[in-house]
Amino acid sequence: MTPNLPDFPWDSLAPFRERAAARSGGIVDLSVGTPVDPTPAVIRSALAAAADAPGYPQTHGTPDLREAVAAWFAARRGVPDVDPAGVLPTMGSKELVAWLPTLLGAGPGDLVGFPTVAYPTYDVGARLAGATPFAADALTAYGPLTAASTPKLLWLNTPGNPTGKVLGVAHLAKVVAWARRHGVVVASDECYAELDWRTDRGGDTAPTTPSILDPRVTAGSHEGLLAVYSLSKQSNLAGYRAAFVAGDPAIVDRLLQVRKHAGMIVPWPVQRAMLAALADAAHVEAQKARYAARRATLAAALTAYGLRIEDSEAGLYLWSTAGQDCWTTVARLADLGILVAPGSFYGAAGNRHVRVALTASDERVAAAAQRLHGSAVAAPMEPEEPLR
Repeated sequence: MTPNLPDFPWDSLAPFRERAAARSGGIVDLSVGTPVDPTPAVIRSALAAAADAPGYPQTHGTPDLREAVAAWFAARRGVPDVDPAGVLPTMGSKELVAWLPTLLGAGPGDLVGFPTVAYPTYDVGARLAGATPFAADALTAYGPLTAASTPKLLWLNTPGNPTGKVLGVAHLAKVVAWARRHGVVVASDECYAELDWRTDRGGDTAPTTPSILDPRVTAGSHEGLLAVYSLSKQSNLAGYRAAFVAGDPAIVDRLLQVRKHAGMIVPWPVQRAMLAALADAAHVEAQKARYAARRATLAAALTAYGLRIEDSEAGLYLWSTAGQDCWTTVARLADLGILVAPGSFYGAAGNRHVRVALTASDERVAAAAQRLHGSAVAAPMEPEEPLR
């Protein structure tokens, strides 16, 4: 049976892309969070050195790669107790998000929970499994739990896409305790964790945002928990499809057994590139500094133009609002040659926001800022009928 999938949202942005491209000086595309900076040389060298790969790679990943992921969690995320047996490389994080409900055995009658403003693939993954997608921001939304209302899987996203909101240790611990009482698997999508812009970190000492696997969250056990991470953002590896999931070894083993049958294997050269990326923190800090500079430039320009930036504590985006229908804001910015993503792509709760990506070159970011400052207004834009 063909799953009931939503229309691919980005197709509806095409008229605005054409409108922005018509602007003198060309389009500044801040809609999709696609890295534009070079892949670091240390990673490209590792890929090239592993290019002679005539045999099949290991679905579970090589032992040294899994150990490197565990060491990365200890060094960068404040999580010293990741079991390498509970690590599994994946072909980017999107494929895991899309297929995790299916891999966990979800199906008709099962709920898959996720935030009300969220990456659309959480919803799609539930539909692919034949399960019911359920958007909610509070555990109370599930009501008095019954067999029918208890989610099979609960997705968290911290830092959030598109909002950039960071979930603190206390919040994560509350969710984990609730999930364990009711037998719910919690998967936390943490792909933007290295891009933490908070000035007040609440006593955190790790250089990243808190993980679902943090010992302050887990009470010393990763049972029922998965953390999903991608190297696309921190290392400019979107084209490599390099990511991993870590956590409960028993759940990871279930995923591994299915993926062996399905041939869902990260190529050997990419596994070697991942190993190099995880071992080198210098390129991550350099990339973060690039994004910090672009973020400061865009934040000042958007504010001068009359938009208000909300959340955006971490990640690759500025979650912005003019207090109006998101498509009106998209149209206004397209007239300046700037393309952004409408918040409605991420759920009905986002329909008065736009998502502005930091993933453009310094020259394009400067061009966007110049246009925004040149058209600055003293107050948020007034609503008007958007171009559909």
